[in-house]
Amino acid sequence: FEVTTGLHNYQQEVVERALKGENIIIWLPTGGGKTRAAVYVAKKHLETKPNAKVMVLVNKVHLVDQHYNKEFEPHLGGTFIIKKVSGENKEKDFFGLVVKQSQVVICTAQILYNALINKEEARHVELSDITLLIIDECHHTQKEEAYNKVMRLYVEKKLKGEKPLPQILGLTASPGTGGAKTLEKAVEHVLEICANLDSVIVSAKEYASELKEVVPKPRKSFKIVKERLKDPFRDHLISMMNSIHSHMNLPPDFRLKECGTQEYEADVVNLEQRGVQEKNRLLAQCALHLRQYNDALLINDTLRMIDAYRSLEEYYSKKRNNPIDGTDTFLLELFEENQVELKNLAMDSRFDNPKMDELQSTLLQQFGSGDPSRAIIFSKTRKSTQCLKDWVLKNRALQEAGIKADILIGAGNGNTYMTQNEQAETIRNFRMGSLNLLISTSVAEEGLDIPECNLVVRYGLLTNEIAQQQASGRARAENSQYAVVAQAGGREDCRERMNEYLEELTGKAIDRVQTMTPQDFCTKVSVYTLPVLNTFHTEKRSRNTASSIQLLCRSCFAPVASGSDIKLVENMYVNVNPDFKKHYTFGDQLTLERSFEDWEPGCTISCKICSKKWGNEIKYKKCAILPNLAIKNFVLESPGQERLPVKKWKDVPFTVEEFNFKEYCQENFLLD
Repeated sequence: FEVTTGLHNYQQEVVERALKGENIIIWLPTGGGKTRAAVYVAKKHLETKPNAKVMVLVNKVHLVDQHYNKEFEPHLGGTFIIKKVSGENKEKDFFGLVVKQSQVVICTAQILYNALINKEEARHVELSDITLLIIDECHHTQKEEAYNKVMRLYVEKKLKGEKPLPQILGLTASPGTGGAKTLEKAVEHVLEICANLDSVIVSAKEYASELKEVVPKPRKSFKIVKERLKDPFRDHLISMMNSIHSHMNLPPDFRLKECGTQEYEADVVNLEQRGVQEKNRLLAQCALHLRQYNDALLINDTLRMIDAYRSLEEYYSKKRNNPIDGTDTFLLELFEENQVELKNLAMDSRFDNPKMDELQSTLLQQFGSGDPSRAIIFSKTRKSTQCLKDWVLKNRALQEAGIKADILIGAGNGNTYMTQNEQAETIRNFRMGSLNLLISTSVAEEGLDIPECNLVVRYGLLTNEIAQQQASGRARAENSQYAVVAQAGGREDCRERMNEYLEELTGKAIDRVQTMTPQDFCTKVSVYTLPVLNTFHTEKRSRNTASSIQLLCRSCFAPVASGSDIKLVENMYVNVNPDFKKHYTFGDQLTLERSFEDWEPGCTISCKICSKKWGNEIKYKKCAILPNLAIKNFVLESPGQERLPVKKWKDVPFTVEEFNFKEYCQENFLLD
């Protein structure tokens, strides 16, 4: 495409400084054509710079294919060699060679970061090999995000005066305020993002009115409902929670927040960790069960009472088999004694959730008109999307209005996630019209290429101003509506209004940064430019030897392994001690969408004593059966009997060695 035909005036305005070789962040709303503008910059860069090499970084695997198929390949593919690389394909293993042979490479940020620090020739890449680095959704360039790790290496080289370095082009629909509520603090946040990307931030000024025409803002409406006058189901759940509170002997210094809130959830998560650390199984188990009751209260607040009841029923159906002590028996009996009463209350239509009625009328307003419509409901959790789909399919009025709904949730392994192929298929059906309502988690807010909608509903959500702007950016059809269904004066209502203020604040902060003199801007940005090198993990790791750490089951505290049994293979942490088998039982066969060259998944595994899920077996190189463990399901015990619960393997206080296949085979007589 040429300048005259391919770009709107406002797009030409925002790329002007990039075409002169400056580092910039383009700030345009969702649907404003940021990626198209970036493709144009890449094209001009490749045509004018000798030995040019463009690297496009994204923060989600599905965006690699999307940018390749939708933007870069159609516009540049005929003239330049373009490659896409993600954890999904084998090119990552010889990424250095792929980069040498290509002119444009699209990949996840983690793959580039790994290549920058890996010294093997086939995998290694130098920043100086790249001449233009395009960073999508660049507001994620902060803290320990992969984007920021890449940019720290860049800033380090820049401060040492090492050249050449790539030109930077960041793209964002909203840098947000970073939690700031005042203009001063919001300005600091924008300056920090600019410093992290070594860039200035540009937006449409001269052609702002054209941008407004091309990307019209949807009509916003608050669908406010009154609080339920009576909610006996909720009252009954809270009385059960109070029974658990009395039984568990709460520490005297601990005050629990109000039941049915996010704050209460944070409290019981802390209590469980404390129980684990203090070897107090009563405290730890009661806290885990309270979290389930609190989840049920949150579900009851947004969805149907029966959805809340079913979430508890499902949880306790898995607990029936083997209570291992009095705590388990007490918790199980409490639920079973109240089960019939709970179910009867959940089925009583007098106390139905008024938010669901409001959601129904919002959908019927849109779909009942007879005009073809497309809508998205954004909801908080994977479970809530399933419940809403079930409701839509069983609701006669919505079915008569011709609503054809399906869910869209994040990619991952396991039955509560979607595969990437399923995601793509759902979006394709939505585009073709065989579906007209998507019920989605936040996965559809950022980046996914979803056709324009007439109606976007945010339902039972508490998120920040960035997510709000991205969601409203999905309502792109003419005369579209962005609706918020919330209880009068409730948390979602307050949060949404706060987000409106923060969105305005972001704009003012960017404006303030853009009107600084170049001298003033440089002075202020330099405060954030001194790189903070992260030596934290290495220090933490080497505190103990692997053999001095015991792994205990997180639920029953049985000691089951030593840290020295754990080895690293293909980014998985496996137990190589054959005696470990006697500690677990098998579950279902794990199925994954894609296959791997060196290993295949086996069955899920659980603790033999308490049935706590631990992970799954893998078959490595067709002969070695190895249990692949999730560390969050265990607790570590150090030589001083100190107990440490950790969420991720990178946080364990010892060094995990690479798996030596040959040695393993010799020790286990798998090889001659």
